[in-house]
Amino acid sequence: MSSIKMRISAAGDVLDVKSLIEHPMETGRLKDKATGKIIPANYIQILTVSVNDKPAVEANLSVAVSKNPYINVKVPGKKGDKVTIAWSSNIGKSDTATETA
Repeated sequence: MSSIKMRISAAGDVLDVKSLIEHPMETGRLKDKATGKIIPANYIQILTVSVNDKPAVEANLSVAVSKNPYINVKVPGKKGDKVTIAWSSNIGKSDTATETA
């Protein structure tokens, strides 16, 4: 199951892409209350939104983004276009989700 939930609405030649990404977004500065050890950094570094396999938005995220980030972007496109959201983290994990507008 994907960590990305997405909703897309089309208005003319603009797509409004709303997504919720399940991710802990750990900074690497907090301690585990049970063990007292520092929780390692684990955050999304690169987020890409593509329309019909062409990149429309690329964002470099960091530890400043909250847990389970909500991302809302407007990209050029129309009803029936394929929208893909992909992310990769600083520890090498990644996920991708695709929906039709």
